Amino acid sequence: MAGDQMAGEQDDGHAARPLRRPVVVVGGGPTGLSLAIDLALHGVPVVLLDDDDTVSPGSRAVCYAKRTLEVWDRLGVGEAVVAQGVGWQRGRVHHGDRLVSEFDLRPEPGHQMPAFTNLQQYLLEETLIARAQALAGVDLRWRHRLIGMMAEADHVALRVDTPDGPYDMECAWLVAADGARSLVRRLLALEFIGQTVRDRFLICDVATEADFPKLRQFWFDPPFHRERSVLMHRQPGNMWRIDLQLGWYADTAAETSPARVAMRLRRILGEGVAFSVESAEIYTFQCRRLERFLHGRVLFAGDAAHQVSPFGARGANSGVQDADNLAWKLRLVLAGLAPVALLESYNCERLAAADENLREAARAAGFIAPRTPMARALRDAALHLAGRFSFARTLINSGRLSAPTVYVESPLNTPDATADGFAGGVPPGAPCVDAPLGQQGEADWLLRHLGFRFTALVFAGDPPSPGQMAQLAGLPVPVHTVIIRAAGSPDEADGGFTDTEGRACDRYDARPGTTYLVRPDQHVAARWRRFDPAAITVALARAIALPAAA
Repeated sequence: MAGDQMAGEQDDGHAARPLRRPVVVVGGGPTGLSLAIDLALHGVPVVLLDDDDTVSPGSRAVCYAKRTLEVWDRLGVGEAVVAQGVGWQRGRVHHGDRLVSEFDLRPEPGHQMPAFTNLQQYLLEETLIARAQALAGVDLRWRHRLIGMMAEADHVALRVDTPDGPYDMECAWLVAADGARSLVRRLLALEFIGQTVRDRFLICDVATEADFPKLRQFWFDPPFHRERSVLMHRQPGNMWRIDLQLGWYADTAAETSPARVAMRLRRILGEGVAFSVESAEIYTFQCRRLERFLHGRVLFAGDAAHQVSPFGARGANSGVQDADNLAWKLRLVLAGLAPVALLESYNCERLAAADENLREAARAAGFIAPRTPMARALRDAALHLAGRFSFARTLINSGRLSAPTVYVESPLNTPDATADGFAGGVPPGAPCVDAPLGQQGEADWLLRHLGFRFTALVFAGDPPSPGQMAQLAGLPVPVHTVIIRAAGSPDEADGGFTDTEGRACDRYDARPGTTYLVRPDQHVAARWRRFDPAAITVALARAIALPAAA
């Protein structure tokens, strides 16, 4: 690891020793950038290394789910992403030339973010980069390529190459968010477990002025692409994502030739429709992950940790939710407020999320590309029956769309007490649900007041006293209190919010006194039917992985 020091990386008090950073993130895609921003907003300085100095070519990841948009809103970019993108919530599935199924992903009002927003990855990355550059705690280093590393007991030593020469640096924690071909993964000689599905898809970005519906459309065996499937999504700027199933034995060189691509697209878009092809590449289904996401002081996130098919929009969404899970845990561990065991919960919770995504991706692959004649016969039967029978429509799988994971088995959860009798609401391990609120006549949203810190969300009957709230705020890991009043309640000077439409109480199965302990990533840690500072304190200790005795 010896070599010249990069300017600014030498510890002046120890001339032979590189400066040690709290966190280094490798990879400047959506996962790495989201994590860097989140860490900086948590007060953790972070260095982000990327071996390139451009945003991603082509649209790549394009479809972002409501939960991911809520994470980005907490990071200060949610509204910008939604404003640039194409929001949608409806989809159609066709078999041949028949419409067999329609769906609506957000059938109820009262949410700030759309069900999904489509935006080319390069536009997303430009937005995230601008946000990161505005934060003093993020050190973005483009064309800084990791070329070597050595994991020690209390740090990771890195060797980085740049156009100006190599340098050494150290970090307390290294996060590998460097994509499907992760160099960090290769340096540690780690292998994926899982499967590669024997099918290939042509993924195209197509510019056209044609006015197709702004929704997700999927075709099985359409007249314009017989025996195969086609997916079509709208993006901003009159751009369309079109995915065509080709089969395992497709000639990849021939299928990406401009003439062949144009021929296939002309069949889909129609003769006489003008279009241009912005990008075209071949994709193979991957349903794989690392056995563990935590290896000593190296953590893996995004495609470096797990890979799924693009049908269902589970790749980038899962990576951003990895970052959402990890940032607050790193902050508490670095600050000495939580044991290193808290990071094991990242491994536990995000492995569960990855396995859920892999199961759904594998099921979608099995329906879209049946592996046996019997599977094909069952698939076709479901499609034939779907036009007439609702039960058959539930069997259709064109890619179950990304949904946040409920960490049912998380060791950080405090289970519901039987006596509390929750019939619904948001259980421990689940992400909080948004709802419209009001404060002094101004409209607001619930999720905007949760995140970055532990929060006691209290549905007030008799609100907590100032002394009780001060008790929670004075804990080593402070708990902030947010009070929700029912619509029509007397306006008290408690700094609380009004449940203007009654949706918050309904969605949280709340009655006067109901209290939720919410983690910094907006997942529920515990809930009770009354506000109890002692119970909250015990649940907080569990939620930061402190031993029971502590």
